[in-house]
Amino acid sequence: MQQHVNLEIMGFVEREILPRYNQFGHSHGMVHVQRVIKNALELVASTGADINMVYVIAAYHDLGMEGPRAIHHLTGGKMLAADMRLRRWFSAEQIRIMKEAVEDHRASASHAPRSIYGMIVAEADRDLDAETVFARAIEYGLENYPELDKMGQWKRFDSHMEEKYSSNGYIKLWIPNSPNEKRIKNLREIIVDKPRLQQVFERIYTALMDK
Repeated sequence: MQQHVNLEIMGFVEREILPRYNQFGHSHGMVHVQRVIKNALELVASTGADINMVYVIAAYHDLGMEGPRAIHHLTGGKMLAADMRLRRWFSAEQIRIMKEAVEDHRASASHAPRSIYGMIVAEADRDLDAETVFARAIEYGLENYPELDKMGQWKRFDSHMEEKYSSNGYIKLWIPNSPNEKRIKNLREIIVDKPRLQQVFERIYTALMDK
């Protein structure tokens, strides 16, 4: 099994694809996509997936944020499939699988990913480190709902945590025994403890407002 990403592919992605994330704000920007790539590559060995396909899927997974967020996963899949430059390294069948994996990565998707590649990028996109999850959610609220005051931001944040990450939330993990299983348990312990969650919100919100 290939252990390293093809350097030609990596050079192309770093020059032509990753810089486009700088326009998406911090919550979906360069730091986020680099983290998803790192998480995805860590899952290659345990799944037997093609490392070059995993790398490209992770790199393209949120490119659709250039359009409406609600359909960014579908837009991103189309963008990957339409990028003729990828045909230098991948077959039509591989590109179809990669397109579907980008389409399937969204946490609120109503169906399971159609391949191991969709499962890998979906899992990699679930960076469930509690501090990262909380900071990204608050940053997103400030970037996209600037009209909300502090109490409004707290209510939006708390509602989002319940809807997505709580024990009844829609987020699903697809790779058994992945590092995320332990992380989501820790996250849920904080979410259910509302005074503790509000303390976390206050700390991160204040730090972001002081920047």
